[in-house]
Amino acid sequence: MSQKFVLLVSVAVLLSLAGNVLAQDYRDWDDGEFADHLWSSPANWAPDGLPTMIGDNGNRTRIEPGSGGGDYPILDSTIFDVDPNGAFADRLYVGHKQGDGSTAKLWVQDGSKLTIGDDLNIGYDDGSHGICYVSDPNTVIEVWDGMKVGRRGDGRLMMNGGAIYVDGTIEIPSNTGTASINVGHLQLNGGTITCGQLTMRPPNSGVIGTGTMDVREGTFIINGDAIVTVQGYIDDGWITAYNGYGVLQLDYDVTNPGKTTLTAQHALNPNPASGTTVSVNLSLLQWALPEPNEPGGIVTCDVYFGTDPNVDANPKIVNRQAVESVSVTLAPQTIYYWAVDPFDDSISTTEPMYLGPIFTFNTFNTAPVVEAGGDIDTWIAEGPRVVQLDGVVVDEVGPVTLLWTVVAEPNELSPAQISDPLVANPTVTATEPGTYVLQLEAGDGEYTAADTVQIIVYADACEHASNQEGFEWIPGDINHDCIVNELDMTILEEHWLDWNYSTE
Repeated sequence: MSQKFVLLVSVAVLLSLAGNVLAQDYRDWDDGEFADHLWSSPANWAPDGLPTMIGDNGNRTRIEPGSGGGDYPILDSTIFDVDPNGAFADRLYVGHKQGDGSTAKLWVQDGSKLTIGDDLNIGYDDGSHGICYVSDPNTVIEVWDGMKVGRRGDGRLMMNGGAIYVDGTIEIPSNTGTASINVGHLQLNGGTITCGQLTMRPPNSGVIGTGTMDVREGTFIINGDAIVTVQGYIDDGWITAYNGYGVLQLDYDVTNPGKTTLTAQHALNPNPASGTTVSVNLSLLQWALPEPNEPGGIVTCDVYFGTDPNVDANPKIVNRQAVESVSVTLAPQTIYYWAVDPFDDSISTTEPMYLGPIFTFNTFNTAPVVEAGGDIDTWIAEGPRVVQLDGVVVDEVGPVTLLWTVVAEPNELSPAQISDPLVANPTVTATEPGTYVLQLEAGDGEYTAADTVQIIVYADACEHASNQEGFEWIPGDINHDCIVNELDMTILEEHWLDWNYSTE
């Protein structure tokens, strides 16, 4: 072999190695002892600088505990001081490669936004442990590929609020793992997760996968019809509601058109439902007590209610009573927390059957949004004209009361008739030409709102047409009846050679 050929081969190998090195662009969490623990601080990353998204899946962001002797990263609203579009990463690993049992953590909170160009891995490699906490109603995570909760290690996603959008598949755990055990758990306490597909505990030769999901106040949405798949996971016990103390609710094309929606209701069936907005006029909390474990047993309950998130610090408004409702008085613009702890004397006279979850609701009610519909113009056509009304009412608390009324019409002696004034979309019958004004009013028991629609009824189709923008009379339509016919010719003949100008 010539020296020249050897040199060429060596150069090729070096270029190949260099290319491989350049393809792996790692950004590691590395906050030190005195760091602020914020994702938005460039000094908390090694090398210095925030993770970016360059469209290359070799550009990886890794979060591991103890890499810099500091705490886990907190992604909060300070990221918007650095970039108004939020935080970015091509591929994100929460728990990349550990074997010492330590856990990598990521807090996404305070209305922040994170965009991931490739995939999100929680518990990436053998023996790794990763947890991602997502909270705050305005927090958003967008994943343009997939999400693996437990790729080869132990991955946990704790969803307490906000929204996660995953274009591809959510795997709990992943089917790409090669470890003897990989675990994934999704705790859906609040917020909304939307994905293209869901895969749980997929078959993988030699791998013991354990995937679980517990749904509470959150909502899980899958594009398309995934009823059979999700129901199979429910039947296998991999998806539960309130850790077994609730009922899962699954539908396709009902709650969200073209999508599968999974929610849960606690067995206590709280009313008002947790997480809702109610009218300040609400006067009763209601729930459903479980059946006793043994015939003849008596089930009672304690109920805590107040404004302290630490629900046990609130007043106990029911003390070991066999009741399923209690009267309350609410203040406006307030968040309330309450819990029901049931006791079954056939099991224990001192310990509850279980500690009920913390339910919450608020009185940040606003007036209903009322749309009476767009203005209408029509005409009398061989008798009275029947017009379809198109009202829309949206209200946070519901239900609302509706009322249509006629507030103006051309002839009160021939009033317009509304088919059913208590529904949003009745019909109205107009017998006289002129202008009608109808009002739709809605009330939720606390606030009312109204909107009006104007209906102009012309005497006939020609009058209607001639009042439209851009209308032009047809040449020869002498009597302006919107048609040129023998009547126009007769008028023309009667006045043939007439003039109305002066000859002086």
